[in-house]
Amino acid sequence: MTSFELWPAIDLKGGKAVRLLRGDMATAKTYADDPSAQAKSFAGKGFTNLHVVDLDGAFAGEPANAEAVKRILGATDARVQLGGGIRTLQTAEEWLKLGVARVILGTAAVKDPDFARRCIKAFPDQVVIGIDAKDGMVATEGWDDASTLSAAEVAGRFEGLGAAAIVYTDIQRDGALQGPNVEATKALAEATSIPVIASGGISSVGDLQALAATKAIRGSIIGKALYEGRFTPAEAIAGVRS
Repeated sequence: MTSFELWPAIDLKGGKAVRLLRGDMATAKTYADDPSAQAKSFAGKGFTNLHVVDLDGAFAGEPANAEAVKRILGATDARVQLGGGIRTLQTAEEWLKLGVARVILGTAAVKDPDFARRCIKAFPDQVVIGIDAKDGMVATEGWDDASTLSAAEVAGRFEGLGAAAIVYTDIQRDGALQGPNVEATKALAEATSIPVIASGGISSVGDLQALAATKAIRGSIIGKALYEGRFTPAEAIAGVRS
């Protein structure tokens, strides 16, 4: 079993690192004016992965914080996965050439699965499927749009094609510091052979340990809990190693 992966999050809005509550842009709270400095800090404290989301891009349907992303890539050797506004093969390829390790397809994976499949085929093991669910149903367009699809149905579209991972976000938990939806995430992880990374609700090292203890879930995104000092990077890393 691959060791449990930790992915500290850097969400970009207007060139700054922010956190939202349940995906609502009106709740944005700025934590770093310079996202590249935040990335460097995370890497310097032992994190080898970074989860970067262009929030403006997710709503616009095209990259909107490209300069901030490029500065992050230049500031650290950490493995970066990037989501938000990646809707064409050209955009995905450009980011991968610039040094992004993996691109995340969210809205595109739901609304244009044929494109997502072409992207996975073109860039095997470099495409992550972002599945964001509210009350069990997948949402798109920066979480503004609810679909009639379940998380398992979306995951099933990409089974056996070579996707690198699925990032599964429980929207109601995201940014709320109320604990992750372990059962729903575990159920999805057990329903697919694609590695599943949990997102939303982490509030303590115990939450990370609960996800890791399932053995089915590959890793976790960590956001507001880190920024709010609920635990340190060292405590998070040591917690999942134990």
